[in-house]
Amino acid sequence: MQEFGKKNPSANLADLGLNVGIAHWNLSPEELVQKTLDLGQGTLNDTGALCVSTGKFTGRSPKDKFTVKDANTEKSVDWGDVNIPFSSEAFDKLYDKVCAYFSNKEVWVRDAYACADPKFRLNLRVVNETPWANLFCNDLFLRPTAQEVESQNPEWLILQAPGFQADPAVDGTRQANFTIVNFTRKIILIGGSAYTGEMKKGIFGVLNYVLPHEHKVLSMHCSANEGKDGDVALFFGLSGTGKTTLSADPNRALIGDDEHGWADGSVFNFEGGCYAKVIDLSAEKEPQIYAAIKPNAILENIKFVGDTKTVDYADGSITENTRAAYPIYHIPNAKEPSFGGDPKNIFFLTCDAFGILPPISKLTKAQAMYHFISGYTAKVAGTEVGVTEPQTTFSACFGRVFLPLHPTKYAELLGKKLEEQPNVNVWLINTGWSGGSYGVGSRMSLKYTRAMITAAMNGELNNVQYEAHPVFGVLTPQSCPNVPAEILNPRDTWADKEAYDKKANELAQLFVKNFDKYAAQANEEIRSAAPTVMVGAE
Repeated sequence: MQEFGKKNPSANLADLGLNVGIAHWNLSPEELVQKTLDLGQGTLNDTGALCVSTGKFTGRSPKDKFTVKDANTEKSVDWGDVNIPFSSEAFDKLYDKVCAYFSNKEVWVRDAYACADPKFRLNLRVVNETPWANLFCNDLFLRPTAQEVESQNPEWLILQAPGFQADPAVDGTRQANFTIVNFTRKIILIGGSAYTGEMKKGIFGVLNYVLPHEHKVLSMHCSANEGKDGDVALFFGLSGTGKTTLSADPNRALIGDDEHGWADGSVFNFEGGCYAKVIDLSAEKEPQIYAAIKPNAILENIKFVGDTKTVDYADGSITENTRAAYPIYHIPNAKEPSFGGDPKNIFFLTCDAFGILPPISKLTKAQAMYHFISGYTAKVAGTEVGVTEPQTTFSACFGRVFLPLHPTKYAELLGKKLEEQPNVNVWLINTGWSGGSYGVGSRMSLKYTRAMITAAMNGELNNVQYEAHPVFGVLTPQSCPNVPAEILNPRDTWADKEAYDKKANELAQLFVKNFDKYAAQANEEIRSAAPTVMVGAE
C-alpha cells in the first residue's frame, strides 16, 4: 500500500484510488460560493457571507475520532480515551469503501498547506464532497500561489465524505460517523459528518504529533499577536476565559487566533484563517470578527431574524456552537506571513469562578509547566436548574483532546523553551471572580484585566514588589498601573478570610487530584510546583 505523498506527486485522483465523475480543482472562493448556491446547499446573508448547515453534527465527535495503531505509533502515541486505537487493516478496508463511494461523483479538490514558517511547511491535498467544505479549507488552511500549486507535492491527504455511513459491526467504528488519522499513510479519513472542524482539528492533531516528536517544536493551542517593536505575546485559555477578546488588540498585529508552533526563534501560525464562535456576536463586543463576516466567509448553523437575511446571533436553537470561518486577511491588522520571533510574554488565562487565584501573577518555569499541564478554568452552570456551584475544568496544555503524545511531553518542551529563553515572562491571568466565589463576588473588570496585560507587555511589572500566594506559590505584584492595589491580592477582597482559606484549600485539592494522572510521567521539577494543601483549612 503506497503512502500518500511518497514516490508520486499524486497529480490525479486515480493515484489515490479515486475514480470520480467530475473533479473541480482549486476553484476560487467566488466559484465555490456560486456552486454551493447552485446546488441549493447554502444561502447568502445580508453581508454576503455564505450560510450553511452541517446537518446532524454541529460539533466534533471526540468519541468517534481514531488513530491508526501500527509500528510507527504504537510506542509514541498516548493511547486511551483521547487517542483511540484503530487497526491498519480496518483502515485500509474503510478507505477503499470511501473511495468506492466517491465513484462517478462530483468532488472538489484543494491544494493547501499548514505552518506559516517555511521550515515546517506541511503540504495538504483535500478532497471534499461539497463545494462549501472546500471553501472552508480555502479559508482555514494556508493558500499556496498558483505557481506553488503546480510544483508542490502534497504530503497529507484529507478525504472527507459526509454522505458515507460506516457499518460499525463491519468497519470497526463506534457508529456511522468517524474521523481516522493514519500517520503512516498520512491520511485523515472522515465520514458521516459534515462538521468542518473535523478537518481543521484533524490537521492540528497531526501537527501536535509531527512537530514535537520529529522536530522538537512546541505545538500550541493558543492565539498570538505582535507589538510594533516585534514583541510577540501568546494567549492560552479554554472557552470562556477571554482568549479571543484579550488577544484581539487594534494596536498589535494578529499572528493567529488558535494554533501555533514555537520553534527556535519563531512563533508561527498553523493556519491561514479563523474559525470563530459567533453565538451572541455583536459589533460592539467583537468588532473585528463581526466585520470579517463578509463575502467568501462561511457561517455555520445560524438562524435569521424573521424573514430577513440578517443573522440572529443570539439564536442557539440549532447549536450553541455557531461558527464563522474566514481567511485571516479579513482581519485588518493580521500579519502576513503570519509568524514572528520568540515570545516575550505568555499568558495563561483562567476564569476562576471560585475567586481564589490572583487577577495577575508571575510563574516560575516549574509553575509554568505545572499550570500548562493543568489547563485550569471553571465554568458556571448557569443553564442547569439547581446547579449553583462552579464546575472545575482541566484540559492539559489547554487542548487535551488534540494531543497525540502524553501531556508531559508538551510541558517538558515548554520548560526547555523557557530555559533557552530566560527572558520570557509567563503570567497567570484570572478573568473570573473576585471578592468571593460565583454568586457572592463579582467578575473581574475587563478594563482592569486589559490594564494588567498591557502593563506586563510594557515591562511595567518588571521592578515592582511581589508576594508569593500562600497556597499556589505564584508571585503576585503588589502594584500595577491603572489597577486598584486592593484587588491584586484575592484574599484581601474577601470579607470572610477563613472562607477564602477554606475555598483555596478546596481548589488546591482539585489541582492535586487532577495532576495525579500525570504525576508518574512528570519530572520532579513539574511535581514540585503543585499547590500546598493547607493543614487546618478543611
